[in-house]
Amino acid sequence: MQRARQVKYPKFPAPCREDIGCKTYLYRFKKEDTVPDKILLLPDNIANQIAAGEVIQRPASAVKELLENAVDAGATAIQLIVTDAGKTLLQVIDNGSGMSETDARMCFERHATSKIRNIDDLFHIHTMGFRGEALASIAAVAQVELKTKRAEDETGTFIEVANSTVTNQEPVAAPNGTSIAMKNLFFNVPARRNFLKSNAAEMRHIVEEFTRVTMSFPDILFTLTSNGQQLMHLEPGSLKQRIVQLLGNSYNAKMVSVTEQTDYMNIHGFTGKPETAKKTRGDQYFFVNNRFIKSAYLNHAVMNAYRELLPADSFPMYVLFIDLDPTQVDVNVHPTKQEIKFEDEKIVYAFVQAAVKHALAQFSITPTLDFDLDASIQQLTSVSQPFTDEKQEKVSGSSLYQGFTQKHQAHFIEKPSGQELKSWREFYAPLPKEDALFDYEKTAKQQNLVIQNKKSRFEIDRDTELTQVLNTYIIMPAATGFLLINQQAAHERVLYTQMKLAAAGAPVAIQKSMFPVTLELSPADAVLLNELLPDLLMLGYEIEPFGKNSFVVQGTPADLEDTDEKHLIDFTLEQYKHFSSDIRVSNREKLIRSLARQRAVKNGTRLTEREVRQLVTDLFQCDPFNTAPDGNPTYLEFKQDQIEKMFGR
Repeated sequence: MQRARQVKYPKFPAPCREDIGCKTYLYRFKKEDTVPDKILLLPDNIANQIAAGEVIQRPASAVKELLENAVDAGATAIQLIVTDAGKTLLQVIDNGSGMSETDARMCFERHATSKIRNIDDLFHIHTMGFRGEALASIAAVAQVELKTKRAEDETGTFIEVANSTVTNQEPVAAPNGTSIAMKNLFFNVPARRNFLKSNAAEMRHIVEEFTRVTMSFPDILFTLTSNGQQLMHLEPGSLKQRIVQLLGNSYNAKMVSVTEQTDYMNIHGFTGKPETAKKTRGDQYFFVNNRFIKSAYLNHAVMNAYRELLPADSFPMYVLFIDLDPTQVDVNVHPTKQEIKFEDEKIVYAFVQAAVKHALAQFSITPTLDFDLDASIQQLTSVSQPFTDEKQEKVSGSSLYQGFTQKHQAHFIEKPSGQELKSWREFYAPLPKEDALFDYEKTAKQQNLVIQNKKSRFEIDRDTELTQVLNTYIIMPAATGFLLINQQAAHERVLYTQMKLAAAGAPVAIQKSMFPVTLELSPADAVLLNELLPDLLMLGYEIEPFGKNSFVVQGTPADLEDTDEKHLIDFTLEQYKHFSSDIRVSNREKLIRSLARQRAVKNGTRLTEREVRQLVTDLFQCDPFNTAPDGNPTYLEFKQDQIEKMFGR
């Protein structure tokens, strides 16, 4: 076989361009025929579209970038205008510094920025944007119109860009500042456009990004208009006023101020009192140097500060701003700049936890020790009577005393006899295979047969005795023992089954309200409720929009007892957001689960004999009946032989 010989090509051969710095000789192994080159430079428009995939994922991504650019321009008033949730139009108008004609043309070039001059500037960033890729990415996937003017210029500049190409540029009369309109997002990338969610879902993301930016700058006037209707008008004011405007009036008197200043970093903001805690993490915001970030590590610090004040499944509200030297933090680790790196994150963690704890303690929210001794304690015999030698000898001879006094014995526990453990081992031994509810080796038909057999064993009649204990559980006798039914889990299963049938085509009867209730929601919750209105109507809740962020409850399900409509809707929305992390279920499924949990009778509620019987009857008519919608069991079965073993019989 003939060996390929090494051929030295002339400097700058045809495939190599001098303008991109290819100043080395190219070597190629050549046989009889020349193999064509494989590596080519991407055209600018394709390179920009690839970059846009990282930066502009949906309309909300463009909202974030354009609002931050307006803030960096020194604007005191910023308008956000959207049509069809940003799919048709997304426009940001500001009264900032504006741009010259040259800058207006340059701003659409990749990595064109006024923030970075040398490598050191990258580690002293005080602005929101700095990489110079936002406008280039937007122009690669949308039709963009830019109108801008500086105060010292007589006329402004108008530029049209489509698919990274400038199609028109001309002078124009314009007010001071910048207006940039993004039209027909992903018009040239249909596959990306098809992946966008419904208008309501995309609008929720836009409101979320708008909330994050506006919360960082309470001294700027912001407005949000959607499809010609103004959703938000945020006047300049204090941070507390901006939080109340965005998150709702319910926090107005239920926030605690957090303020700590050190040589290393400063922390300020607000955190909610324990009674404002919710089942979701929605109202939690961290800002580092005015930039919103996501940090599970710092969130853990706040949760530790609340450790003894909240249940394990509750989350406090907080809006915390951390100010520290930009050299101590790296924001250039993620395309959206929402994930950052601290030089010493352990110090930041400790400061955040201490600041929140201090704020809670300062307002007498955290539990404190009472050092004033109760006079009645002095009357106890263990205090008033002397500790005689006889008592001392008796105590010191006990195994408990010796276990804590002898060296290395504090952890020692005497091993119980085998006879004592015998009954417990048998109690926890696996059930026989025929008694197992599910065996994954069985076919679906066999599994269904097992459930039906159990169902037939649990049927009740008029003579069946049902007893409620602890206002939480229902004891029901069975053939070989008894069932312990959790009333809340059982009721959730019953309501869930009923609402699933209603959603399948049998709408729930609606009871019209004699005195309709008006609901005032936060902007984000208002957008979410608008999205859920059709499904709520099918489930028996007639709710109508009533102006900006307001709704009127015209009717509720006919079988729903008197309740607080506002609390019902608030709780349902919270549960819906809680279930939203599960992408495997539909929006309607999440709503039904939320309503079932909201309406279910709560543990600790006393039920009448009739209510108990109806609940158990309805439960065993459900399919399945052994689990609640969240997968937890509705009952536990105790068999007679197992109980006897527990008593050593």
